[in-house]
Amino acid sequence: MEIPSGFDEIIFPTDNTFSKKRWELGKMLFYDEIMSADTTISCASCHDQSLAFSDDRIISPGVGENLGDRNAPSLANVAYHPYFTREGGVPTLEFQVLVPIQEHAEFAFNIVLIVDRLKNDSSYVRLARKAYNREIDPFVITRSIASFERSLISGDSYFDRFQENNDRTNFDVSAERGMELFFSSKTNCSTCHAGFNFTNYAFENNGLYNQYSDPGRFRLTQIDTDRALFKVPSLRNIELTAPYMHDGSMPTLEDVIEHYASGGKQHINQSDAIQPLSLSETEKQDLLTFLRSLTDETFISNPLFNQ
Repeated sequence: MEIPSGFDEIIFPTDNTFSKKRWELGKMLFYDEIMSADTTISCASCHDQSLAFSDDRIISPGVGENLGDRNAPSLANVAYHPYFTREGGVPTLEFQVLVPIQEHAEFAFNIVLIVDRLKNDSSYVRLARKAYNREIDPFVITRSIASFERSLISGDSYFDRFQENNDRTNFDVSAERGMELFFSSKTNCSTCHAGFNFTNYAFENNGLYNQYSDPGRFRLTQIDTDRALFKVPSLRNIELTAPYMHDGSMPTLEDVIEHYASGGKQHINQSDAIQPLSLSETEKQDLLTFLRSLTDETFISNPLFNQ
């Protein structure tokens, strides 16, 4: 649980402070396919460490190869998120665990039935007692998985090393030009992708479509000005998390840069920050190089997070 330079301290719920035993139990559950109705998928099925705990599918398949509606997000630095799901309808990381469990296109299961399974596994029963001093139950499942996920801290990218130590390994002149462009008023990238985690966690429409099949935050609030708004994602490890956008509709970062350079499709709720950009091909390449510098090789190879 080392906090990188420039990062905020992690705030733990009073009923789920960090301990190694809780982390170990959460890690076991994160990788265990026992969590799904037909025991074919686990949390890690859609959140692969080598891909910054995301996946490379447009839409991740769940039980029975059923497909949902949205692209799987990265779990890197999820400890800092103020709310969860792309419309922000889940207030805590502990509650978020319940979403994939009950979704028919994901685990298609019930946490009470998961408890029944785990009660027959002596290792889970033993670790639950050590971690939370109670029998395995929904409280233990949700808290321990959240405890493991809070440890997925990524803050050792090539960009971070350049900022802290002027280390230019994998951060060349093109990346530096791209960084300056990213944080400039010419692009407004950092208006939404701000702070140490490269997100302001706001809900925005980026002009991907004129009409959206996914209502976004409107699904939660039923407010017209929230239609097709989605939580701004972090850009850390963005090179690894293709395809992009809430629906996985853009296969490459080059496509993403072209989209923002175009100024979007002028949806009625499109953010004012999305405007046409007059970028040269060199500037586009520099932005791409900078975005690639946000990759954290230490994070994706950390043996602590391996199954």
